[in-house]
Amino acid sequence: MAGLEAAPAFLSDLIDTLTERGRSLLGPKTGREIVAKDALPTIGELLLSRRGEASGVALAQTLLASYNAAPGEDRLVFLQALADRFGPDRRRIELAIEAVRQDQGTDALEGLHAAAEPRRQELIRRLNLAPGGTSALVQMREELLAYLPKHPELKPVDADFSHLFSSWFNRGFLVLRPIDWTTPANILEKIIRYEAVHAIQNWDDLRNRLQPDDRRCYGFFHPQLVDEPLIFVEVALTKEIPGAIGPLLDLSRTPIAAAEATTAVFYSISNTQKGLGGVSFGNFLIKQVVENLKRELPNLKTFVTLSPVPGFARWLDRERITKESSCLDSAAKEVLSILDEPAWSTDPEKVENVRDVLLSVAAYYFLKAKDPKGRPVDPVARFHLGNGARLERLNFIGDVSSKGLKQAHGLMVNYLYALDEIEKNHEAFAEKGVVAASPMVRKALRTDLPSRDLVPAP
Repeated sequence: MAGLEAAPAFLSDLIDTLTERGRSLLGPKTGREIVAKDALPTIGELLLSRRGEASGVALAQTLLASYNAAPGEDRLVFLQALADRFGPDRRRIELAIEAVRQDQGTDALEGLHAAAEPRRQELIRRLNLAPGGTSALVQMREELLAYLPKHPELKPVDADFSHLFSSWFNRGFLVLRPIDWTTPANILEKIIRYEAVHAIQNWDDLRNRLQPDDRRCYGFFHPQLVDEPLIFVEVALTKEIPGAIGPLLDLSRTPIAAAEATTAVFYSISNTQKGLGGVSFGNFLIKQVVENLKRELPNLKTFVTLSPVPGFARWLDRERITKESSCLDSAAKEVLSILDEPAWSTDPEKVENVRDVLLSVAAYYFLKAKDPKGRPVDPVARFHLGNGARLERLNFIGDVSSKGLKQAHGLMVNYLYALDEIEKNHEAFAEKGVVAASPMVRKALRTDLPSRDLVPAP
């Protein structure tokens, strides 16, 4: 065991030694000139030209450190160079195509495949060899994503990052770890910082989510980002399906024994790395957590979410001002004007007046409204429905926090993960776009409105 424990330190020392040898191969003058000029693309070209592993590691470190120290405009120039200068070699592709024409064998086809690969993919692979390279590349892509709206020419670079990250961060490399009150403080601090659904107010709030017997938290970790959870889920163990978030987060609540619980509630799922956007972990996370909970607590029979509806208020605002709304008539629009009044959610009469109309239009939002690609407009719905969950219940006034009222007029929903229906639901959604929903949700949908073709929201 002692030898195994010493192995990481030995490997780290070995890498450091190789790196120092690589720097000596570069020579101090060359290194200073390149960094002084901030010629990041030049370092990239030099890195691709090297064959020695030690010098390659040193160059990769130099490029990543120089990129990190460079001003924003220079970093953008480097990203643009990745698009312009580090794409596929056109001359090499032409030669490979001619080789295929002359020889239909496997070798020629393999040569064409290799020639078509953008040079930046190999550059990114070599940068990943540097100590801390994976983390630096994730941060580089985060910055790239921020540039994309104004610099669409960077889309091919983003596609290559996404392609490589999908391999480097596939399920086989991820490790599921429980997160509890005994987890190291540096990771707990990140849980507070990364929580994206229901903000953690302080350490007492965090303790309330991690320490009691009826609470669980799990995260996926990657070997190259050992102290960075890529995604984590917070779980409440309850005796029934909850309809509101407030009681689950109440610091004064009385916990129950885990053995008494019948229901596991996934009430917050947070992706932590913006640079890994588009690389899906959540579906694997939920399935793995369900399996872990079933083994630990056989008494659990029901697995549900208590989910936000982040785009509902914006969508409803558009429907309210649309003359030809497919889900609202003039009477319903009049009732929904209550939502414009300050503190309407604290007035029992106003709450009761708006309840039925809001739930009806919410049913339409989930069951009928589509985006330009023909998918449900709600991103959280697409995630859970795509995983095979069923839309189980609409929860009126489920989240009366300022955020909950702003983004969804307080609406929350439960998605049910019925283990014997997941595969069927997933296939129906993936193949035909069928939204699995309970009779309760379907009953809330109004059927007396005139039929109109829905114009997808921009």
